[in-house]
Amino acid sequence: MTEQPHDDGQHDEQARPLRFLTLQQIAEELNTKLSTIRALIASGELPAIQIGGRGQWRIERSKLEDYIVGAYAKARTDIARGGLDVDGTSALLAPE
Repeated sequence: MTEQPHDDGQHDEQARPLRFLTLQQIAEELNTKLSTIRALIASGELPAIQIGGRGQWRIERSKLEDYIVGAYAKARTDIARGGLDVDGTSALLAPE
């Protein structure tokens, strides 16, 4: 007997991750608002596909992982340049 999908994006006996995630699942995984995910899609930063009718958007797990890797790279670059965006306000790191 095969297990039913879980809310955590896992399914089957091997707990293989689902290939496609809903926008809500992505928002939960990134611990952010759904509106932020929609903005990332609209800007082209986070690729998504529309399935079927209105509002049925999905993001492939590998695309989410690519986005995360890119976000870390951008953060490293910003920090190396001495800038750090904290709570939406730009701040410079103080020299040690």
